[in-house]
This record gives sequence, C-alpha cells and structure tokens, in this order.
Amino acid sequence: MSSSADPAVAARSLAQCTFDVWPPSLLTLFDGMALASKVGFSASLITCDEEDRLRTSLLGPGELYAPDARHLAFALWPSSRAVRALMFADDAVVAQRTGSHAERVATTHRGLRRARAALTIVHEGAFYQVQLSVETMCAAQAGEGGQSGQPGTAGGLAHFIASIDAGEIQQVGYARLTSGIAFALTGVATDRAAVLNRWESQIEQLRQAAHTHLAARKAADS
Repeated sequence: MSSSADPAVAARSLAQCTFDVWPPSLLTLFDGMALASKVGFSASLITCDEEDRLRTSLLGPGELYAPDARHLAFALWPSSRAVRALMFADDAVVAQRTGSHAERVATTHRGLRRARAALTIVHEGAFYQVQLSVETMCAAQAGEGGQSGQPGTAGGLAHFIASIDAGEIQQVGYARLTSGIAFALTGVATDRAAVLNRWESQIEQLRQAAHTHLAARKAADS
C-alpha cells in the first residue's frame, strides 16, 4: 500500500498553494518595465456576460500593470465583449456627477457592485489562476473628461482595475509547463519598434490612471 511519502505518489500529485498578493515573479512580470523582454507572454482574462456565457480575452505585456502587490490594472478594447461584461449599473454615480473627483470615486467605490473575472497565466513552469474583483477606472482618471462611472479610453483602450480575491498556483512533480498561450510579433523591425512604443504609452496611461484611482479611493476612505 502506497503512502503519501512514496516518491512515485509525490511525483504524480498536484501541488497547490494560494496567495492574496502577487508573488514577486508576477509583480515583476506586471511592473510595466523591460517590455521587449516580455514579448510573447499572454494572460487570459475570463469574464461572464449578461447571458452567463464565459468570454476569454488575451492580454499582453502592454495591457497589464500592477500598481502594487494587491491590484492589477488592465486595458481592453472598448467595443469588446469583455468590456460589456465588466460594465455594471452606475446610477449612484450618475445621480452625483457634480461632485469632486474624490467624491465621484467614493460614490463609485461604495455605491456600485464590482464585476468578477479570473486571470489565468502560465509562468515559470506553473499554472496561476487568480480570482479578481474588478471596477472601472473612470474617464476623468484616465485623462479624459467623460462621464464618471464610464471606463476611461485614453489611447483608445478602456481601463479597469482589479483587486485579488484569491490566487492559486498549481504544479505537478512529473511535468513542467513550458508555456501558456504565446505569440510572436510579425513584420519588420520598425513594426516591432512601433508596437513596443505603443505598449510603453499604454502602460504609462495605465500607471497614471491606477495610481490616481487608488490615491483618490484612499482619500475618500480617510
């Protein structure tokens, strides 16, 4: 009879651990730096639409930024099904559009339910699945003067910020994941440079929006 100490059993078993802050390797992956070295990496964002259909969006290095160990800002095409799935009723904000920016953020934070999403990643031989609580970063925070409660579209992308509800890492002893969904940039060198420049611009917009959002929330809660 085999025991849990049996090396053969251990090799076949699934090793799991949980986290509620980004592990250092993922925090580095999402720091918005050295984007050229991260070409090829994709994360899958899973959302649930109004018809309870699951939707998957692929996000690259230029669309993900972690402002700290507990949050993740990300950018999506405004017309995407994921944006429609993540948007929620903003009646409480619409009723108080005339308030200060901090007041609008406070209303958004306290008066609206958050959307739910999951982020899946393969990184350094392990599978990560992260449950996220998502809210919009309002247009005013993303550098545009739109209505409060609507996602900012600086750079043509809609901006969201999520906090970690629960994260899980999975590995097995007998195999190592070599990659998740990966991609290669096509075209000539100038095309590649243009993509990297666009990513850097997108990350800077995400960085500014995320830090403004978190600072306003902190001020509103104090």
